[in-house]
Amino acid sequence: MTAHTPSAAQTVLVEDIARVVEDVPGVAFLRPGLAARLRSALSRPDPGAGRTPTAGVRLTPGADDTAGWHVDVHVVVVRRARAVDVARAVRSAVETHLALRFPARPGARVRVTITGQV
Repeated sequence: MTAHTPSAAQTVLVEDIARVVEDVPGVAFLRPGLAARLRSALSRPDPGAGRTPTAGVRLTPGADDTAGWHVDVHVVVVRRARAVDVARAVRSAVETHLALRFPARPGARVRVTITGQV
């Protein structure tokens, strides 16, 4: 079995989805991946020097161009927000974003996981 390597267009789409998610009220940040955690422990890069952290978004295309996207989003929410409301808002924002960008494709399947509160 071979690993799925995202195309440049898919990488841009993941970054777009990450920005959409980060704009949802109540979202503190996307869950950082292991590489980002190690990198931040070893050095403090200048703000904006790196690319958008997208470890909290996983995008898998459907079987073909006529199938919908499968999106997994992992976020940390702010403590004063209700996690269930934030999760619903994130799911809705991602579904709307993908529907606007790809009107001919079926709806996306979006799964949101709240990984913590700050």
